[in-house]
Amino acid sequence: MGVLVNKGTRLLVQGMTGREGRLHTELMLRYGTKILAGVTPGKGGGSVEGRPVYNTVKEAVKEHPEINASILFVPAPHTAEAAYEAVDAGVELIVVITEHIPVHDAIRFIEYGRRRGVRIVGPNCPGVISPSECKVGIMPDHLFKKGHVGIVSRSGTLTYEIAWSLTSSGLGQSTAVGIGVDPLVGLDLIEVVRMFQDDSDTEAVVVIGEIGGDAEERLAEEMKNSGGGIPVVAYIAGLTAPTGKRMGHAGAIISMGEGTAAGKKKRLADAGALVADIPSDIPKLVRKGLEGSVRS
Repeated sequence: MGVLVNKGTRLLVQGMTGREGRLHTELMLRYGTKILAGVTPGKGGGSVEGRPVYNTVKEAVKEHPEINASILFVPAPHTAEAAYEAVDAGVELIVVITEHIPVHDAIRFIEYGRRRGVRIVGPNCPGVISPSECKVGIMPDHLFKKGHVGIVSRSGTLTYEIAWSLTSSGLGQSTAVGIGVDPLVGLDLIEVVRMFQDDSDTEAVVVIGEIGGDAEERLAEEMKNSGGGIPVVAYIAGLTAPTGKRMGHAGAIISMGEGTAAGKKKRLADAGALVADIPSDIPKLVRKGLEGSVRS
């Protein structure tokens, strides 16, 4: 069934009437995602692709109590307020696509969600897809196919490249999760890898990391402490990045010698991950991991 989203997901689109909201509402519906409603303050009473639009999340959930997930296409200055609305309305999963959200806003709404047991993916992420079941995000879905390899990634475009590499090699995916590229995100690598470890449909996990921060190092420590599980294949982008220079992503900056690609690769390899030097190596490493896996 995959993790986070599946055939049972019933979606609300916050910011549905905006340009991006309309476009991706159409694309998600075309993929088969069950979208029940949208929210745009001041636009209540309208509709997009036949789905009703409400002024508040509270109104939408009252009319459609089946809603259990929300995706935010809301401008950065208003994203925090939209996230609070969804949390207060009892939405279980919130996917925040928006980029350029002030860090203090992200800190507050992510912590607000955590304290209430709400899972938040992002911000500044491509979303989540369980192929042939549900897409809650902006990823090009034709690159994915149903299978048993989980993907968790800090990079949107690398997610697409590696998913297509797996698909072309005959390795489908259970779920792909883009956690976001900002220094602070909701669900992190450790949490998503744990979900895949507990998912009976997932037989291997591909972790796509990059320079900056300590997310991959913390994952390596978790792997050592947990003592096994399904195979983990990792790729770390940014091997040739100059120290101290930010490489596009807000979270991709090496600081005081920490967060280098080489350091992350070594830590993950020492923890038992199969580490790829280039993205095209990933399918063969996944197959290698599956050959030695008890679950597969």
